[in-house]
Amino acid sequence: MTNKTALNKVQLAIDNAASYNEFLQASLEHDQLSGADDWKQQDKSNDYDFRLIRKRVERMQAAKANNDAAGLMFILHEGIHGNLANIANPELGNYAKVGTKVLIQTFLDEVCSALEFIFNADERDIDFHEKLSFFEETTHAYGQSCLMLSGGAGLGFFHCGVVRSLLEHDLLPPVISGASAGSIVAALLATRRDAQLMDLLSPEAIYARFHKWSIWQGPGKGSWLDSTNLENALIELFDLLTFEDAYQLTGRQVTITVSPSDLHQYSRLLNAKTSPNAIITQAVRASCAIPLVFDPVQLKARNQAGDIVPYIPSRRFADGSLMADLPFNRLARLYGVNHSIVSQTNPLAVPFLSRRKQHSRGVLALTKRHLVGLAKSNSIYAFDIMENLVPGKAAKLGIHKLRSIIDQQYVGDINILPQQGLGSLKYLLANPTEQSISELIKSGERATWPQLDLIRRSTQISKQFRYYLQQLKQREAQILTNLPGPTSKPKQALG
Repeated sequence: MTNKTALNKVQLAIDNAASYNEFLQASLEHDQLSGADDWKQQDKSNDYDFRLIRKRVERMQAAKANNDAAGLMFILHEGIHGNLANIANPELGNYAKVGTKVLIQTFLDEVCSALEFIFNADERDIDFHEKLSFFEETTHAYGQSCLMLSGGAGLGFFHCGVVRSLLEHDLLPPVISGASAGSIVAALLATRRDAQLMDLLSPEAIYARFHKWSIWQGPGKGSWLDSTNLENALIELFDLLTFEDAYQLTGRQVTITVSPSDLHQYSRLLNAKTSPNAIITQAVRASCAIPLVFDPVQLKARNQAGDIVPYIPSRRFADGSLMADLPFNRLARLYGVNHSIVSQTNPLAVPFLSRRKQHSRGVLALTKRHLVGLAKSNSIYAFDIMENLVPGKAAKLGIHKLRSIIDQQYVGDINILPQQGLGSLKYLLANPTEQSISELIKSGERATWPQLDLIRRSTQISKQFRYYLQQLKQREAQILTNLPGPTSKPKQALG
C-alpha cells in the first residue's frame, strides 16, 4: 500500500468516525503517516518565534530548579499572553490533524506548572496577599475565552452538539453569549449545572419542548408564525429566573443579545452585569423574534419588591442576531475576553466562511481580501445614503437592519461551522423531528472534534489562572470571615 493510499484510507476513517475517540486515533495515525509528527518535533518554524519560546521555557525551568517562586512571578509578569511569540498563529494549525509543535506544548505546560509552583510556594517566601495580588493581576492581563452561539432559527440545534462536545471534554468557557436561536442554548447554560445539561441537550428532551415551535398563521396577523408554543417552552425551561439568579446558580457569565425594533437604538447585551434583574425567558423570546416571523417583545424584570414589571417600558426588542450576532468587542470590555470560540449557524454568513482563520498569502489572496473589504465598505456607504434619502420610519428601519447585518463580524478565533449546502435550509423554519434534531446535534459534535485540541491549548493557561484565583479568593473569604470585629472578644481557650 502506497503512502498516499494509506493516507486516503485514514482520512476516510476520520470522516466516518462514530465517536471522538475513533476520530482522535485516526487523526494521530494520519499525523504519523503524513510526516506531521516529525514537524511537531522540530522547534524551528517561520510561523512563530521559536527562539523566544525556547528561552522562556529554559528560564521557567531554571527558576523552578532553584526554588525561586519570586523569579517565576517576574518571568510571568514580564509578558505572558495568549499569543506570545505568535504561538496562536492560525497557520500553525495547517500541518497536523492533532497537536502542534512540541516546544509550544512544552511552553504551555511549563506556564501551568509555574502557576502551580507559585500557588504552593512557602508563604514565608511569598505571602498569601502577594500570591492573591499576582493571580488577580496576571489573570486580568492574560484574559479569557468566550463561546458565542449565533442565530440560525431551526439550525440552532447544531449548537447543542457543540456544547455537548465541549462539556464532555471540560472545555466550556465561563463567558458565553447567545443570539436568536443561540440564546436558547445560552440560557440553558446559564440556568443549569453540568450534570443536568447533557440530558436537556439530548434529541428527546429538545424534541419534547420544541417540536411545534413553528405554527403558521399567515402575514395578516402581524407575524407569520404564532409564538405561543415557543413561549410556553421557554417558560417551562426558565420560568421567572433573572440573570442574577442564573449567575448565582451556575457562576457562568451568560449574555443574551437583543435588537431594538425601532430607529435610533442600539442592540443590548443582557446579562448579570448589565441587567441583573431582567427575566431570562423574555430576553430569549425577544432574541428569537425574527422580523416578520415573530412579533417583537417587551422585556420584563423583577423589581425590589419582587414584582414582575416591564423593563425599558417604552421599547420592544427583536432578533439579537440582526445587530449583535457575535458581540465580541462588548464582551471584551465587560469580561476581559480576548479569545473567541464561535458556533456559527447564521444562514446569511455560513456559506461565505472558512473553517479556519488564516492569513492571506500571495498577491491574489491579498487582492481578494482587499476587494471583499472594499465591497463591504461600499455597501455600508450605500445603505447609509439610502437611509438618509428614503421617507418613512418603516423603510428607514428596514435599511438600517440590513446595514447592520452587512456590517457585522461573523467569525472568531476558532470557528465551528455546519456542513455547507442547501440541504440544511430545510431546517430553518420547519418544525423539527426527533431525527432531524439528532442529525443537527451529531453534526455539531462532529464539527467540534477537529477543534477540541486547539481549544484545549488556547484555554489551558486561562483555565489554570481561574482555578488558582478561585482557590485564593475562597481562602480570602475565610480569612475575612474569621477576623474579629471591632467589638468582638477573643475566644477563651478550652481546658
